[in-house]
Amino acid sequence: MRKWKKCIAMVMTCAMMVMTAGCGSSTDNTGGQTQDTSTVQETKITIAAAASLEYSMKEKLIPMFEAENEGVTVEGTYDSSGKLQTQIEEGLGADVFFSAATKQMDALSEEGYMDQSTIKNRLENKLVLIVPESSELDIKEFKDVEKGATIAIGDPESVPVGQYSKEALTSLGIWDGLQDKISLGTNVTEVLNWVAEGSADVGIVYATDAATTDKVKVIAEAPEGTLAEPVVYPVGVLDKSENKDVAKKFVEFLCSDEAGQVFEEYGFTPITE
Repeated sequence: MRKWKKCIAMVMTCAMMVMTAGCGSSTDNTGGQTQDTSTVQETKITIAAAASLEYSMKEKLIPMFEAENEGVTVEGTYDSSGKLQTQIEEGLGADVFFSAATKQMDALSEEGYMDQSTIKNRLENKLVLIVPESSELDIKEFKDVEKGATIAIGDPESVPVGQYSKEALTSLGIWDGLQDKISLGTNVTEVLNWVAEGSADVGIVYATDAATTDKVKVIAEAPEGTLAEPVVYPVGVLDKSENKDVAKKFVEFLCSDEAGQVFEEYGFTPITE
């Protein structure tokens, strides 16, 4: 009888040990214990990025970074760089800013919003003239923009593509004569959509945006010499980011060769410094 009681006690003890081992950790095929998965720390960062970056970020880059960094979630807010600058100045809780022009990045840096040591010029883009795919207008070069009855560009006051458009058209000597025809978009995506839908005869956008739809045709790039500086996209970490280490890691990833290949797929030209 005592032997039976001892056997039962041993069986119960072993069962309790197995149950305890299964609650706090996992066991690999060799019987060894692996790291407790319940200790993975969840971290969220937000990137405020130019509208022209939305496709590459959502479709490829953010999923790639999240897959390589367990527990990290990246959220994006996309709009014109001028609007994002204003939102950051008004308290937007962003961790990373990716601008479509150096003007907005320089302003935020001078105002103390950016960690200057993290800012890098990462991409180049091209300014192009587009028309609806079905257009029958005799438009063959950039200067032919004046043949359109309705011309869509970004608002030069807040949208980098609009600032570049105004600069190029001014260099060609035709800006002043277009004022009655111009419709101002709040960001590059809106300008693209107006032309794609046929509500504008011509428009000026980035080459990367034009490549996202088959509803527009690219007529020409802005002529050489019409822009004082290339279309450059800088990226950097906000100085008051609450998750600065992760934000820096994300910027490092965006500046990697791996990310550069993705940017090239979307029509950007990576800048290596």
